Amino acid sequence: MSDTNQRIADIVGDNDVVLFMKGTPLFPQCGFSSRAVAILDHCGVAYDSVDVLQDMEIRQGIKAYSDWPTIPQLYVKGEFVGGSDIMMEMFEAGELQQMMDEKQVSKAAS
Repeated sequence: MSDTNQRIADIVGDNDVVLFMKGTPLFPQCGFSSRAVAILDHCGVAYDSVDVLQDMEIRQGIKAYSDWPTIPQLYVKGEFVGGSDIMMEMFEAGELQQMMDEKQVSKAAS
């Protein structure tokens, strides 16, 4: 496993919910990342984020790691969920919140 793959695996394994995105939750740098943050905030779960714009190795490596060509990418309890379109579909259907509840994801601090 490459160093980049190992770093990604460690990030995914160490966080219940992690969003690989462009920018930060406070300053998303693309509309898709902004939408992903809004969905997670609405779900009220605690999550970590990785700004792929700050690390080109992670930016390219995450696409190979997940075999998914776009960013943002959401992982919940080590499982790849998808990008912002999949997140939106799951959120609208109530499936994303259900997944978070079933996997006992921590709630965000108020």
